Amino acid sequence: MSITTRLDAATASVLRRAMGGAEAPAKLAQALHYAVTPGGARIRPTILLSVAMACGDDRPALADAAAVALELIHCASLVHDDLPCFDDADLRRGKATVHKAYSEPLAVLTGDSLIVLAFDVLAEAAGQDSDRALRMIRVLSQRTGMPLGICAGQGWESEAEINLSAYHRAKTGALFIAATQMGALAAGQDADLWEELGARIGEAFQVADDLRDALYDAETLGKPAGQDATHGRPNAVNLLGVQGAIRRLKDILGGAIASIPACPGEAMLADMVRRYAERMTPVAPALHQAETPR
Repeated sequence: MSITTRLDAATASVLRRAMGGAEAPAKLAQALHYAVTPGGARIRPTILLSVAMACGDDRPALADAAAVALELIHCASLVHDDLPCFDDADLRRGKATVHKAYSEPLAVLTGDSLIVLAFDVLAEAAGQDSDRALRMIRVLSQRTGMPLGICAGQGWESEAEINLSAYHRAKTGALFIAATQMGALAAGQDADLWEELGARIGEAFQVADDLRDALYDAETLGKPAGQDATHGRPNAVNLLGVQGAIRRLKDILGGAIASIPACPGEAMLADMVRRYAERMTPVAPALHQAETPR
């Protein structure tokens, strides 16, 4: 079974249960489904399952639950990021953001519900292996809240002075670290060995996102463009220039491949990082244009 098929099936099963029946508020149920489907690139859960498979994947149901939980946290963060109090965005994944489609109160409740649902999914999966599930719950909570998670990343944007390394590691890197560590844990491996790979992939994704934000328009991105400039956020393109950001991205991806721990699927993971470099960084036309002398 392909990773995409596994993710689709596991996500659909979780959403059916979470949306409830006649006793559940219909609009909130619809908003939950709207926030999660159709999925985006699903890079984080795909990385998680890829690591689990590289390490043996001896508890596939547990790995599937971990992948869905991670994606639910990511979706929740997008719903909250788009709110008027943060980015005030109108578009996400090429469609209206949740607060535009369903109202601001329902968007807040949707994000909150998705966070709770993520941990419920892992708790339910504990019957597969309680020790592994508990360790994954701990990783996901650390990479979601304070002081190392995506909440901390958002919090840095309210500070007068930003620690750029800590900001990027929390805002973007946290869930990639969770992906590699939870994938390893799902297969019974040591999570600590997989932190560097997740951190490097997360850093690469942040630089790639900075390039997209600076070089592409809203129609191409499926979300508002130029958000970093609008909100005065640190951006690799502003700091390094386009060419410098491209060089930095290549260096990070090379380091990511070198950091893959020894495992049966090491070559497969190296190939995955190379392939995901393309999916993670859909900026080839703009980069080619930027590199071509005029």
